[in-house]
Amino acid sequence: MNMRGFYLILFSLSLLISCGDENDCCPNEPVDDNVAIPLSVYEKVYGVTSQIYIQGNYVYINTNGVPDHKSPYFPLDHVLYEAYDGSNPFVNNWKKNPNGITTLNLRFKLPIRPKKASSSTPTSMGPIGVSLNGVPFYNQYAGMNQPLTREINSFDQGNGHPAPIAPGQENGVDGRYHYHMEPILTTKAKGRNVIIGFLLDGFPVYGPEENGNIIKSSDLDNYHGHSHSTSDFPSGIYHYHLTADDPYLNGSGYYGTPGTCLLYTSDAADDTPCVDLGGRRII
Repeated sequence: MNMRGFYLILFSLSLLISCGDENDCCPNEPVDDNVAIPLSVYEKVYGVTSQIYIQGNYVYINTNGVPDHKSPYFPLDHVLYEAYDGSNPFVNNWKKNPNGITTLNLRFKLPIRPKKASSSTPTSMGPIGVSLNGVPFYNQYAGMNQPLTREINSFDQGNGHPAPIAPGQENGVDGRYHYHMEPILTTKAKGRNVIIGFLLDGFPVYGPEENGNIIKSSDLDNYHGHSHSTSDFPSGIYHYHLTADDPYLNGSGYYGTPGTCLLYTSDAADDTPCVDLGGRRII
């Protein structure tokens, strides 16, 4: 046998060893690209104002955007008011921002069969997903697409803060509470290796731990996720991860095609798309 034949056999054996298990061979490819997320998984979102339901190809999740943990952004007489206690490990020099927590009416409409999009949709300012306690996730930028570096110092003990309720309305009372990063009081209560919410494209968001390891952004793809089986999806699914390093939650836009976030009122004739600080529509 010549050397070329020897190396071909050796290479073939290495492929058999490394790819003997399909999941081990291709951990970043969905095993099943037609996963229908069951209602029971969506019902992990407990911070809702009405029953979660599926209609057609979408699930509908209604929340008020109010956190279930203590925060200095609640009014002083609120049962969940608590002065900042210095416990947030991401904050170096805490400074309260000039907004408060307002009860909202948010409706998230997410595809129940999320798939990789043919082209990426960038995330916008404003809600890009929903966490387990009903608080919206925002992307990795501060207002005007600036880095979060300074804004992090306004995050409370739950690792969130409120944006103005509308442009120019920083009145110390009203505001839209949200998370840009790991909601640390939620992961403390529910676990750091479980589903913590969903992005608008329907793909789940998991905490910063996996198989006993701390996930870093460098472990993930450009969208801040990867694909493999989980306890919730034994056939495999793409999912995002929260990390302690930038971009924290989402990278280069949505992996899939986003649904919508709607801001509505009971007396409104039509639902109104959520808007960011600059009044731009999201999705």
